Amino acid sequence: MRGMNSNPASTTNPNGTAPAAETASVPSPTFSPLYQQIKALITQGLESGEWKPGEIIPSEVELAARYKVSQGTVRKAIDELAADNLLVRRQGKGTFVATHNEDRVQFRFLRLLPDDGDVHPHVSRLLECKRLRAPAEIARQLDLKPADPVVLIRRLLQFDGVTTVFDEIWLPGAVFRGLTAERLSEYKGPLYAMFETEFGTRMIRASEKIRAVAADETAAQYLEVAPGFPLLSVERVSYTYGDRPVEVRRGWYVTTGYYYQNDLS
Repeated sequence: MRGMNSNPASTTNPNGTAPAAETASVPSPTFSPLYQQIKALITQGLESGEWKPGEIIPSEVELAARYKVSQGTVRKAIDELAADNLLVRRQGKGTFVATHNEDRVQFRFLRLLPDDGDVHPHVSRLLECKRLRAPAEIARQLDLKPADPVVLIRRLLQFDGVTTVFDEIWLPGAVFRGLTAERLSEYKGPLYAMFETEFGTRMIRASEKIRAVAADETAAQYLEVAPGFPLLSVERVSYTYGDRPVEVRRGWYVTTGYYYQNDLS
């Protein structure tokens, strides 16, 4: 047809510029700062087990030479990893891989604190540990297929002899093969430290949902309160390296004399 351009790609606006739709379709490149790239490389080393929990990592000078970047870039990457609780700086000793055996990390995930401000050591009392097929909701939260094997742990936490927390913990069965009630009973340290040292799974971060609930029959029985008693419900999904979910924890807390503290930054 007369007057029609046979090459659509050469079409221009009256002012000689390309149509806006064509210009908008060109993707813009994205870049991450150099220190973020170094942070990712160090994290890969942690995930692969090159540096294990509790071990010292190479100095900033050594890492700078390894990655061919400035020492300042490495320092900024390590600062962020320390802020993420993956590394721990020790004055005059160096930088170490954080471990759940350290007090400062142990209590990072236990946010229940006493009103009087004193330290109240707690005792864990195991109720059961069994393997079963994952319920649909647990499978979804752990990124598993429905009916994949999971480990269910139920336990109580007692402070000064008073039962204060009822925990229901779900773990992927493939990751926690060999986890039994006997092993849990014999282990004397924190639960996350056991997961780290015996199953090679370190909890890096967690996402929580908190709400007030009335105690149902089961929670009331274990927590030794009347049905309908006000409790704090905390549902947590914990993640390891690569943002992989490895724990669903549902806890019911008696907050008489206690409060749940969450520091925001």
